Amino acid sequence: MAEKIAADARRRGQTVRLVHLEDLSFDANLNQGYRARMEWEPDLKAFADDLIWCDRLVIVHPLWWGSAPAQLKGLFDRVLLPGFGFQYIEGKPLPKPLLAGRKARIVITSDTPTIFLKWIYGNGWVKLLRRQILGFCGFKDLKVKYFAPVRGAKPEALAKMVEAAPAILG
Repeated sequence: MAEKIAADARRRGQTVRLVHLEDLSFDANLNQGYRARMEWEPDLKAFADDLIWCDRLVIVHPLWWGSAPAQLKGLFDRVLLPGFGFQYIEGKPLPKPLLAGRKARIVITSDTPTIFLKWIYGNGWVKLLRRQILGFCGFKDLKVKYFAPVRGAKPEALAKMVEAAPAILG
């Protein structure tokens, strides 16, 4: 899906930097929390540069246990730190977002039918992205597209999902 979205964006004349999380090499565990700064591995530095560069971030991922895969959550933990994603301000209850002016698009594949994700489970992961992760750092206009259920879907149905994914670009 990510490849299809990137190709569609390029056809529209947009410049794309495509990053595959599985190709990144970094420690996903923020061992010391905010007490001690862990230096960024080269792949994290490159990803941070991509975040600064972008005006629209598109993330494509499966939903695991109602959330992101651990490696994606670890990427957020390691990169969206005070001084990069946001900045604490003395005397203010909320920090200043440092990645303001960017939009976010999220494509989620899931085995759980979308109606359950939204109405039964409450769409928790998307709320976190919108309010406490990407939105907290300044990303606005977060739009989400679900493709579900993928488990047991026939190849033709999966192919249709891939074809439909670029619609997230608007």
